[in-house]
Amino acid sequence: MKRIMLTVAAALLLLAHAASAQQLQKAVFAGGCFWCVESDFDKIPGVVSTVSGYTGGKTADPTYRQVTAGGTGHYEAVEITYDPAKVGYEALLTAFWHSVDPTDDGGQFCDRGQSYETAVFVANEKERRLAEASKAAAQKQLDRPIVTPILPAGPFFAAENYHQDYYTKNPVRYRYYRFSCGRNRRVRDVWGEHAYEGIPGHG
Repeated sequence: MKRIMLTVAAALLLLAHAASAQQLQKAVFAGGCFWCVESDFDKIPGVVSTVSGYTGGKTADPTYRQVTAGGTGHYEAVEITYDPAKVGYEALLTAFWHSVDPTDDGGQFCDRGQSYETAVFVANEKERRLAEASKAAAQKQLDRPIVTPILPAGPFFAAENYHQDYYTKNPVRYRYYRFSCGRNRRVRDVWGEHAYEGIPGHG
């Protein structure tokens, strides 16, 4: 009898985990260097995981070299898996706008070219409406137009393993890159007191 009760308890636990996993949702943002986007969004409570990758283009399974060379149409992007019971899509959008320079149409910070431009990728009409509303709210805080497009989500290709969690694997190189690229400085110049809004312990 005790063994049966333990088996039932284990089954219920597995079902609970499965239900929780089914409730997780994804958001995809392009914000320049995906190392930095990962680092920022991993700080947000409710974010379960982040994956650096490529999306928005037509080339299947692209490499980093292909994407940065141009011609694939892909952006460097991050796929964010989050628990909507702990953080909403709107909160992620707010964090996104305030962690990039959405007025730059040529790339981000020291990284130039189409693959480093910003974009929000939406999976459905609800996400599009929320993204448009969030963009409009963010625009009211700026004196220059936001040029970041809101695009339909397409296939997302994970980047090479060495790009994943780069900021934790190579902390010294990562911090040097982020500083020398001027990311934090420019975000603060653009957003002032609103810089990194929604991201605890940013930078």
